[in-house]
Amino acid sequence: MNKPRRGYWCECWTESLTNPNRMPTFRASFDAYSAPQADRWVAVALRTITPALDPDASDEAWTWLYDGRVGTRRALLRQEPCTVTITHAGNRITWTIRPVPFLPLAHRQGAELPPCSQNFKPHSSD
Repeated sequence: MNKPRRGYWCECWTESLTNPNRMPTFRASFDAYSAPQADRWVAVALRTITPALDPDASDEAWTWLYDGRVGTRRALLRQEPCTVTITHAGNRITWTIRPVPFLPLAHRQGAELPPCSQNFKPHSSD
């Protein structure tokens, strides 16, 4: 049996700061297998949304990209969880990265599919 593989579980959540009764909303997740891959996921997301952010939120994003990212990577290499947060238009956007063990799972390579899988016909575009 294969041993668990070390990695990082990454999530993105949003939370309304103007409506405290509204629950935080899960937006995305990513399983990274290295510290650089984990912080890159956050960096790509921040670079992608930065043009749409208000000036303060954009400054927060670029501050982390230029100054905070190195500290995040160092913490991840020490197996410490990290959080990156920006606030835009009354919403808090939070990315979390946590060290986790990934358990090996069975894969389908080399496995025979059940006979019914041959009956599948894709829908036509008509």
